[in-house]
Amino acid sequence: MLTEQAPAKINLTLRVLGRRADGYHELESLVAFADLADTLTLRPGDSLALDVAGPFAAASGSVAGNLVLKAVAALSQRVGGVMAGHFLLEKNIPVAAGIGGGSADAAAALRLLARANGIALDDARLMDAARAVGADVPVCLASKPCIMRGVGEQLSPPLDWPRLAAVLVNPGVALATRDVFAKFAVPQGGAPIADVPRTQQAMPAFLAQHGNDLTQAAVACAPVIDDVLAQLRDVPGSLLARMSGSGATCFALFASRDEAATAASMLQARHADWWVTRTVLS
Repeated sequence: MLTEQAPAKINLTLRVLGRRADGYHELESLVAFADLADTLTLRPGDSLALDVAGPFAAASGSVAGNLVLKAVAALSQRVGGVMAGHFLLEKNIPVAAGIGGGSADAAAALRLLARANGIALDDARLMDAARAVGADVPVCLASKPCIMRGVGEQLSPPLDWPRLAAVLVNPGVALATRDVFAKFAVPQGGAPIADVPRTQQAMPAFLAQHGNDLTQAAVACAPVIDDVLAQLRDVPGSLLARMSGSGATCFALFASRDEAATAASMLQARHADWWVTRTVLS
């Protein structure tokens, strides 16, 4: 039995630079990873199968379309004789939530396949398979903080920065990325990401200079996001509130884990129907 964690991806910033001829958008994003994760287990063998369990299993859709199986197919097309087996996916990350749950699962599957088949993690075929599965899979393959550019295929070297206490909130709304981009009007400009701070104290002010260009488009699809952001800004100790990715999950940063825990408890008490969790971003 082999096991990999599939941590949630958080877009601390997201700048849309423009639309390409192939319909995809050029992006720039400062990405971190939470200590919230799905868990993927593989029992190597000849028969390929996938079972899904956990709190968000029912929302995960058909097994046939799961990105774990797409990752197996993508690597098999590039590496002959890949042995897979029986996967068990525990879904702890909300689905279609802007925090890369499916992409993280696909990346975890590629890491498991590499371990089961004696493939080095820096083998170019792994990254090629990741790109083929989806735009966020390459950054999830390493699950290290970095700057992501292009359509997700251009990654900076891992960044050295502090662990950040945070609260994640999803109001129970699933948002398809394509629907959010359909509401997106024009790029908002803004300065490229550079000189990312290495101290916890400097991060909120730095992030305040770099927003998420998809926020208003996501709010047009799901107005409740505005309420989530407002409450995250107003909760005691909040240093910065923002939407991640294409939504609807939003986050707030705090100076300490205790402050994040207190804020999470307050928000959960007010909104029993919201998914709220404290986490640490790194």
